[in-house]
Amino acid sequence: MSSIAFMRRHRSAFVILLVALLLVLWIASGVMTRAPPNPELRPEPATPTVAVRNSQAEPVERLLTLQGEVLPDHLVTVRAETDGRVVELPVELGEAVESGTVIARIGMDDRAARLRRAEAAVKGRETDFRGAEQLAREGYQAQLRVDTALAELEAARADLESVRLDIQRTRVEAPIAGVLDRRHVDIGDYVSVGNELAEILENNPLNAIVQVPQHVVHRVHPGGTARVTFAGSDVREGVVRHVSARADSATRTFRVEIEVPNPDRSLPSGSSVEVRIPVEEVRAHRISPALVTLDADGRLGIKTLDEEDRVEFRAVEPIRADSDGIWVSGLPETVRIITIGQGFVNVGERVLVVSEDAGTDP
Repeated sequence: MSSIAFMRRHRSAFVILLVALLLVLWIASGVMTRAPPNPELRPEPATPTVAVRNSQAEPVERLLTLQGEVLPDHLVTVRAETDGRVVELPVELGEAVESGTVIARIGMDDRAARLRRAEAAVKGRETDFRGAEQLAREGYQAQLRVDTALAELEAARADLESVRLDIQRTRVEAPIAGVLDRRHVDIGDYVSVGNELAEILENNPLNAIVQVPQHVVHRVHPGGTARVTFAGSDVREGVVRHVSARADSATRTFRVEIEVPNPDRSLPSGSSVEVRIPVEEVRAHRISPALVTLDADGRLGIKTLDEEDRVEFRAVEPIRADSDGIWVSGLPETVRIITIGQGFVNVGERVLVVSEDAGTDP
């Protein structure tokens, strides 16, 4: 085949190849002649804006917060001291009683007859003793008979006293002032000596019990104050009454008792409570919990500003919390705290500052 015929047959392919080659050369010429970028012409990033609050340290109590329970001041189980059938229960459950109030009566049965017999026996022995003494003085009877008569008289008197005491025990009296909290018998029940009849407790004052860790027990002293929070947020002031001198062998904690006044007996015993005991006074700042963060070393802290408006991280120690925030120590007496925008700035970065009241939207 001739060269002319070959070129005619493949003319279209040559044309396409020539156009592609020219296109590549045009693009390459533009890239190579383009001027390199000038770093000085790049726009600088905007300085971040934060809101700050000037904070002043205040005296704050460091509190030892513990969980515990409240027990009654006294709890007495009343038991039967004689046998018999319960015939009367004059006090209702929940009713206040004084010491000596009759809370139950046990039937007399034959006790009245035994009393008369014992009284008669005493009178007879007294007559025998006086007669023996008279005869001994006149020389008609030996002193031994007088001594025997006296012994018989004392035995009769002892029997009489025993009967009287047994009758007295049919009146079951409250041993302490308080409230009749439980009753274990009903009218008609037969009881023996030692059977439980009722429980009387005294809830004024209450006794809050907590276990204090060994590393802080030296800060708790008898006579110190304490705040006891009951279920329902009822808060009462109490006084530390006793600090155990010996640690619990299992927990290495010390039992501490706090006396809590309860004059109207409106607070029950046996419930869980939160006890806060002031242990020292420190200078602290109140902040929002939302401002607290962790640094790379895992330290708890907040972001503040130095004199040149640069961000710094300051470690803090929580002291106590209340409804308005948390109190922390570890900060200077006066400090500028970043309150808005702290999550968008880094330590060492310079920032623009606005007042917390003005706010910002970083």
